[in-house]
Amino acid sequence: MTRILIVDDDPHLLRALTIALTARGYQTDAAPDATTALQAAATSAPDLAVIDLGLPDLDGINIVESLRGWSTAPIIVLSARHDETAKINALDAGADDYVTKPFGMGELLARIRAALRRATPADEQPVITTAAFTVDLAAKRVTTAVGEIRLTPTEWHLLEVLVRNPGRLVTQRQLLQEVWGPRYEKETNYLRVHLANLRRKLEPAPSRPRYVITEPGIGYRFTPDTPA
Repeated sequence: MTRILIVDDDPHLLRALTIALTARGYQTDAAPDATTALQAAATSAPDLAVIDLGLPDLDGINIVESLRGWSTAPIIVLSARHDETAKINALDAGADDYVTKPFGMGELLARIRAALRRATPADEQPVITTAAFTVDLAAKRVTTAVGEIRLTPTEWHLLEVLVRNPGRLVTQRQLLQEVWGPRYEKETNYLRVHLANLRRKLEPAPSRPRYVITEPGIGYRFTPDTPA
């Protein structure tokens, strides 16, 4: 599970960010100050950090510099400072993105997803091959023994989320929010319809799925072939 460190001295914003990220399947560590943040990062290295600059003990820039000394995890800075100098200083210190307050939660979540995508290891295999089908993430193509399979944009997005998390449970809420957005987190019937169509196109026996597995009432899991 992706771990995100959230650092902000505003308790209401800290709680809102924690709730929003947890609801989307992320594991979170929340810190109200720099000291707590650095201790949390040392205990459990984050996959991404969201850091406010205006902290009570140290400037957020100090956390950015400290993390960048040993971590390549993406860092998104939050700040009420709108001047160009503040942005330049944060980016020069090692931040990957800069979001000014006030901000929309949807925009911040999109920036987090984008930062995590960019942070994907360069040696990640862009092609996932199973005995039944092959998924080329870079080319956005799915092929079987009979040739290329046409997927709708929604079917492709669902498949992409699942195959990028091999063997991991992806919750219904996470899939709905990732593919349709936060307003659709209760529309589980959308998932049933589109994943049934996806199975008909890809599974050797759609009524007995081998690769796209349902965890009843919880979510879905892509189970790749076990290496021989």
